[in-house]
Amino acid sequence: MKVSPRNSAAFVKKPDPKARAVLLYGPDLGLVREWGLSLVKAVAEDVNDPFRVVEFTGADLKADPSRLPDEAAAISFTGGRRAVRIRDAGDQVAGNFKDFLADPVGDALIVVEGGDLPARSSLRKAFEAAPSGAAIACYRDENKNLDEVISATLTQAGLSASKDALLYLRDNLGGDRQLTRRELEKLVLYMGTGGQGKPPQVELADAQACVGDSAALGLDDLALAVGAGNMAELERTLTRSLAEGNDPIRILRAVLRHFQRLQLVAGWRGEGLDMEGALKKLRPPLFWKVVGPFKAQATRWAPEALARAITSLMRT
Repeated sequence: MKVSPRNSAAFVKKPDPKARAVLLYGPDLGLVREWGLSLVKAVAEDVNDPFRVVEFTGADLKADPSRLPDEAAAISFTGGRRAVRIRDAGDQVAGNFKDFLADPVGDALIVVEGGDLPARSSLRKAFEAAPSGAAIACYRDENKNLDEVISATLTQAGLSASKDALLYLRDNLGGDRQLTRRELEKLVLYMGTGGQGKPPQVELADAQACVGDSAALGLDDLALAVGAGNMAELERTLTRSLAEGNDPIRILRAVLRHFQRLQLVAGWRGEGLDMEGALKKLRPPLFWKVVGPFKAQATRWAPEALARAITSLMRT
């Protein structure tokens, strides 16, 4: 069966008893790992319990097909339900799971972590078609979902955040759940604990100081390279961005957002504001390192050219 995106977070915390095996897959491999651990914890409580949790890879299963039914049927020495976590699984083991899901043995929960499997994937089809299986897609955090991750993490640490800081974090996180967690943990350590009274508020400067070297911030460099027509820098930043896991749609959105901000500045200048006044109206404000090149591009690009560029990016 397929688990809908809106029910996925609740499912991994409390799996459906009918699901004997759960497949996690998608472009956000950090979320795949996080939800895999959540499923294991929901069954075995302690993910490090050697008697109730066992891990191996898809390659291990391919080499020894009997390991899946053997581990699923094994009984914990200390009692309690077991969890079997299988990492890096792909279509090469689809037949193993098709056979297992047709006639499951034992009572262990099988947690399978795959990559970004396409719709035609035989492994996905095996889990989606089986009543005893569940397939959950792990998409990158965006918009409301990303806001919830950021707010929940900060609130748990006794922190709040200004509007500009939240906008900045939203723009510079979300490519990978584990990367997002690490960057937010770094911010929490930077701010310290909330203590008594009103929680400390994360300001834009705090967010920039901690998340300024994240992979997502590299998208600003890429967008600036496009706006400057700097092909050598564009090739370097694009290669780096793709290697860090940013997908083409996210890259295009970052470049589009850059040109939309240039267009805003052009519009405000057309209404009579000087350059400095127009830049101050941008929300979130520009990161200090990009003020100079952004100002140069805002001076260079005519409103008509910006409109054509934005149209082209939207079509792409």
